[in-house]
Amino acid sequence: MSPWLTVVGIGEDGFKGLGRNARHALLRATRIIGAQRQLDLLPVCIRGERALWPSPFSLEPVLARRGEPVCVLASGDPMFYGVGASLARQVAAEELLILPAPSSVSLAAARLGWPLQDVVTLSVVARPLSALNAHLASGVRMLVLSNDGRSPALIAALLASCGFGPSRLSVFEHLGGAHERRIDGLATDWQHASVADLNLVAIDCVASGETPRLSRLAGLPDSAFKHDGQLTKRDVRAMTLARLAPMPGELLWDVGAGSGSIGIEWMRAHPSCRALAIEANEGRQGLIEHNRDALGVPGLQLVRGKAPEALNGLEAPDAIFIGGGVTRDGVLDTCWQHLRPGGRLVANAVTLQSEMTLMDWRARHGGELTRIHVAQAQPLGEFDTWRQALPITLLEVVKPL
Repeated sequence: MSPWLTVVGIGEDGFKGLGRNARHALLRATRIIGAQRQLDLLPVCIRGERALWPSPFSLEPVLARRGEPVCVLASGDPMFYGVGASLARQVAAEELLILPAPSSVSLAAARLGWPLQDVVTLSVVARPLSALNAHLASGVRMLVLSNDGRSPALIAALLASCGFGPSRLSVFEHLGGAHERRIDGLATDWQHASVADLNLVAIDCVASGETPRLSRLAGLPDSAFKHDGQLTKRDVRAMTLARLAPMPGELLWDVGAGSGSIGIEWMRAHPSCRALAIEANEGRQGLIEHNRDALGVPGLQLVRGKAPEALNGLEAPDAIFIGGGVTRDGVLDTCWQHLRPGGRLVANAVTLQSEMTLMDWRARHGGELTRIHVAQAQPLGEFDTWRQALPITLLEVVKPL
């Protein structure tokens, strides 16, 4: 079957910048769908019927024309945060032809002399700005697709509030077109409240001297989280996440999430990791929402309710952490029932009752028990001594395939 649908990446240089295949596809198309700005770049010799995307956005106008010669216009590379990726999930590969143009990030990297493989690329088009927070570290370079003309100022304010005010910003308007313009400045004294809606922000991250280092590895300092005392402490958290072993694309249930620290660090391990934080306490729900944004994982989904009742109907997870409610009837068994085959379940216990629950459950289902003792040196008069934290009993079990 020959492709009936062609997705044409078009740049600011318009029709003249397209290759032969893209031009021929547009000349043959009976219908051409795109944004008004893209349709306006086409010359009068293109005779196909022109149509705007519907609002709210839907692929239905394309899919309804299956079998006809249809063209979809996209900005730059359609597979880079573009409509090409959405269409590829709905249309078989043999029915679809994608003809990319240079993406805005490729053009920006070329202007800056930045090797693209060393750059973090992100989009804040209809996405939270707080997603940038997970990537902030001195020396990191980012290319960010803006939502609109206000995005650069909002990004500059975010950087300054997070201790990255000395970061260097370069804003590129209308990349690749006749009206291309570059604006440079520091985040801390950014003066441009609004620029052209079509823009990209390049960030060369520089932290101020007092900005804390927040590694992507497990075990962020406890001070990185707002909490009410219900927090899996740093050393235990690192050991717990090592056993949960997050892998790209996997889903975690953080049951009795407290301040959300386990789910947040799970998602920081890889951009495609997902997590559900199940928490019944209203005050802690607010802490989770603050922490997920501050630490750059706004996609963490908060489930407001108490396990096991709140677990019904949720997507089956690849791993489960139970930090609270171990002794509650049905929590362990319900979690085990929903866990995918080959998935990992890790539960922590502090009290004698919760420890006994884990020991009894292990006797029926197997797994490993580990006792964790952590002590810190603290003053005792004129000297120092070890202050022992409450010991933690950790259950780790893998569900058979």
